[in-house]
Amino acid sequence: MRNHDLIEYLFMVIENSGSDLHLSVNAPPMGRLNGVLQPIAEEILDIVDLRELVFGVLKENQRAELEQKWELDFAIQVENLGRFRGNACYVLGRIEASFRYIPGTIADLRDLGHGPTVEGFANLRDGLILVTGTSNSGKTTTLASLTQHIARHRQANIVSIEDPIEYLFSHERSLVRQRQVGADTHSFAAAIKSALRQDADVIVVSELRDLETMRTALTAAETGHLVISTLHTHDAPSTVLRILDAFPDEQQDFVASQLAGSLRGVICQSLIVRHDQAGRVMASEIMVCNQGIASSIRQRRLAQLGNLIQIGGPDGMHTIDDSLLHLTNHGFITLDEALPRARDPDFVKVGYQKILRERAAKSR
Repeated sequence: MRNHDLIEYLFMVIENSGSDLHLSVNAPPMGRLNGVLQPIAEEILDIVDLRELVFGVLKENQRAELEQKWELDFAIQVENLGRFRGNACYVLGRIEASFRYIPGTIADLRDLGHGPTVEGFANLRDGLILVTGTSNSGKTTTLASLTQHIARHRQANIVSIEDPIEYLFSHERSLVRQRQVGADTHSFAAAIKSALRQDADVIVVSELRDLETMRTALTAAETGHLVISTLHTHDAPSTVLRILDAFPDEQQDFVASQLAGSLRGVICQSLIVRHDQAGRVMASEIMVCNQGIASSIRQRRLAQLGNLIQIGGPDGMHTIDDSLLHLTNHGFITLDEALPRARDPDFVKVGYQKILRERAAKSR
């Protein structure tokens, strides 16, 4: 028997420093608290509970869309609590849902753990910037922080295309137009094409989720616009591969050349449970598209990208292994947390052991 309503469940998640609420039939309400999924209440939810909880926050047209398409992305604003991105879908013929908390304040890039290279991306006037990572890795937060940084420090016409709208931007020195797919435009690709006729300086696309969106975004990046978007990939080389593989074989050489000319940088990130205190910390890989990177993309020698990032420190690059070693060295995460996320676990392990030996030698 259910003892709480949706607002109370959402409050429990936020009160426990959580990021997500998951509602499933025959299970208790679950929260992702500091990255760990765990129950937030003892009651077990049934089919009726889920339908009441989900339909209670949807508009009539959203209910109709959910019943017709069997899945729905939406956003809700809860008074005195905040904004949440929701996803409702059918599972074995039953409605279930997830909610992601969207903080009311957009954090600065440096507060998220990003350095000068990422801030430099925000100063670019054209090209493609990609923020990548797995689910629940903070991509949307970094995308929002980049967008707000541009609005704060530049005089730019920014068009943001989202599904759904999550963070709400302030204009600051710029003009920010937020368009929602399904409400303000029919598709990402159509909205990008429209932005090209709106004198846009910066086009923010919440996700490159299909071939047509990728194609249109690349064209926009080539024609004097700064395009910033996200992809679900685990490192910078796989990001390039993901884009190329999205196109038919006969088009991949052309797209590789197009991408080599328009890509400016890749920010790949993950969030790891901290060892030194409660919460999570970001590990990242930064790729800057210098001459060597561009040449490797153009010739589709993607196996070289990891090594080029490793030697690209002077251009502001670092590998995920560099980041993991830094976090382990400073005690933010444990070696056991770092190794499964490393591209070269031996590099991280040997590097950490070397640091331990150096510390031991200094203490003698």
